[in-house]
Amino acid sequence: MFFEYYLFFVFYYLIFEYFLEILFMISWSDFEKVDMRAGTIVSVDDFPEARKPAYKLKIDFGEFGIKQSSAQITDLYSKEDLLNKQIIAVVNFPPKPIANFLSECLVMGVYAEDNSVVLLKPERETINGMKVG
Repeated sequence: MFFEYYLFFVFYYLIFEYFLEILFMISWSDFEKVDMRAGTIVSVDDFPEARKPAYKLKIDFGEFGIKQSSAQITDLYSKEDLLNKQIIAVVNFPPKPIANFLSECLVMGVYAEDNSVVLLKPERETINGMKVG
């Protein structure tokens, strides 16, 4: 009897795990909706009105124009480090108000062990506005 309950439990556990995996997976068409592009930071300003330390960035995306973004990257990057740095950003989110600033794109980064953000960037310099694929 115990063995039958055990098999029953294992069976339902595996089904539960399978559905959880499917629930949190995205489809290829979902991924294709995210428009990530290379851009170069052309302006960096302090953002004292932000709740957490941040910079106001202006990023040149070539034919897609200059977009602004707020980025909490002050732990690892000075304003001088960021100027003329090429980065990757998501450019098709709706504008997001942050304090008195309108963020038009999301600069991509990786969280380090201490929760600081390490920027994603192309391995080689590329033309601004090129799509990540």
